[in-house]
Amino acid sequence: MLSILILTLNEERKLPACLASVADCDDVVVLDSGSTDRTADLARAAGARIFVNPFQNFAQQRNHAHRTIPFRHPWVFHLDADEQMTPELRDECRSYRGDEPLDGCYAAPRMLWEGRWIPHCTDYPAWQARFVKAHGFEFVQAGHGQREAAAMRMGRLQANYLHDLSADGVDGWIAKHRRYARQEAEAFLTGDPGMGGPLHDLLAGPSLTRRRALKHLSYRLPGRPALRFLYQYLLRGGFLDGRPGYRYCRLLARYEGFATGEIKLLRASRRGPSTS
Repeated sequence: MLSILILTLNEERKLPACLASVADCDDVVVLDSGSTDRTADLARAAGARIFVNPFQNFAQQRNHAHRTIPFRHPWVFHLDADEQMTPELRDECRSYRGDEPLDGCYAAPRMLWEGRWIPHCTDYPAWQARFVKAHGFEFVQAGHGQREAAAMRMGRLQANYLHDLSADGVDGWIAKHRRYARQEAEAFLTGDPGMGGPLHDLLAGPSLTRRRALKHLSYRLPGRPALRFLYQYLLRGGFLDGRPGYRYCRLLARYEGFATGEIKLLRASRRGPSTS
């Protein structure tokens, strides 16, 4: 058996589908950041246990859960409110008992835009540390998200979870990714190791390490919005994902514009006002 952890903040619109996907799990935990809508009421009505902790960043929030919440099972699957468990993934997770020589497992989401899976322009499989042991696992912050700490021993799951990228609509996606752009710009300028490794990681590291190193390198390239669109739509085959893929690739290009602008603003603020 497995426990489920869902992080929330004012998710009354998206949470019901997430909770429905884990309705047959006997330990669903919601760690809320202080919602003011019906998030907590919906979670309680679905049988979930509710805990509250002020949000600092994703790594801190997930680590807080593992250090303070008494999960009923030795393995925990992390979901966000706009994500859903699949029956195939649930069954695979339930085969883990707790004595495996691993600290956690990567899982790859099937990312959806406007109801369609868009694997090419979302770099499927984009591995995430999501299925982890309840005790001893540690996350570190990386950009606007999190990754596993370097000492964690990781395996990989074959089944996927679902991530609805369009759950908040285009305006919601843009608002969220403006925040993400600032967080990633700050991580890049402070030399956050979670943002990528040295050149040899780009050339000879495992696929996940190469992907992180490529992301880090991209912050040093000119014309990033256009390059991102060409990379995702042409080189990665986003054109094969139809109209949803085209629209999502255009949004990714806009995100690179946000990030470039944030890097310029942060650099200017750190230099301070010019003097003559």
